[in-house]
Amino acid sequence: MAAKFLPRQAFPNYASIPRSYYLGHHRAGLKKMQNMLSSIDYVVECRDYRVPVTSINPMFEEALGKTRRLIVYTKRDLGAEPGSKTQQSIEKKVRQFDENNAVFFVSSSSRPDVSTILKHLREDAEGPDKLVGCRVMVVGMPNVGKSTLINHLRNQGVGKAKAVQTGGQPGITRKIATPVKVIERESGSHVYVLDTPGVFMPYVPEAENMLKLALCGCVKDSVISPVTLADYLLYHINLHDSQVYGRWSPPTNEIAPLLNDFARRTGLLAKGGIPNTDLAALHFIQKWRAGGLGKFILDDLQAEQRRRELGEPETTGMSITQALKAEKQARRGTRSRDS
Repeated sequence: MAAKFLPRQAFPNYASIPRSYYLGHHRAGLKKMQNMLSSIDYVVECRDYRVPVTSINPMFEEALGKTRRLIVYTKRDLGAEPGSKTQQSIEKKVRQFDENNAVFFVSSSSRPDVSTILKHLREDAEGPDKLVGCRVMVVGMPNVGKSTLINHLRNQGVGKAKAVQTGGQPGITRKIATPVKVIERESGSHVYVLDTPGVFMPYVPEAENMLKLALCGCVKDSVISPVTLADYLLYHINLHDSQVYGRWSPPTNEIAPLLNDFARRTGLLAKGGIPNTDLAALHFIQKWRAGGLGKFILDDLQAEQRRRELGEPETTGMSITQALKAEKQARRGTRSRDS
């Protein structure tokens, strides 16, 4: 009788994980957003449904002040089966975390329903000047779906084709774009949205949060070893359903043999028929990102709820000053190790 498979209950390989992805255009974009705030009437903050807590960027809380906002959780269909009790439970908890803001959930389908967001903006996003209209800034981490959301708002709001470029890797939007009309009002006070560059945190205190964000594509795939990332994904998959990769391998906690089998069965081979494990790891990760290896979120919402009830400090980030100080210390530590 075969021994029952036991998945890992912790992921220990954190030592080599970088803690920052704060690039020049992130810093410049955030500064420009702050400078433009006086002409912005409303903020739409996008977060990734699969990391509803970890994709909160505390930099926005500090930088965007008290500007009115709504929260949109993107890629809803990738974090839980649509209509399931799991989805209902996730969304109930997430709404409780954001009681002060209107909260919406949008799927990653080719034509998601954004009518409720348009209705809310039409009723709630009032511009002070009817001649200028209402200017809405869309913000969020890199690659959380800001540009895609704007295109859907424009398409369903005014019947126009897509206005901003989108892509599967972070960094497509490098600067604040020109305003795009998404709602027309008879009064002339139309609603315009501005796309912005994704902004990462200068320093991520928890290495696991960096892995979560990288797995969801908020960090370029070259920043963390794809095999390490695939191993972290395997750890999560096994906690949910170790049968989903059964066409390539029996349940396992070992990423190397799984990637070897995956590479052979999908033809990802280097010269001499040797499995290309890095490429296999990337393809394995992409399958999950597309919803083909189980639909689940990476954050522990119950743990987050307990943390908030106990008043413990956040692990997702820190103030801008603290973050920049931590980033400098991390760079100094890297230089001293290399010298």
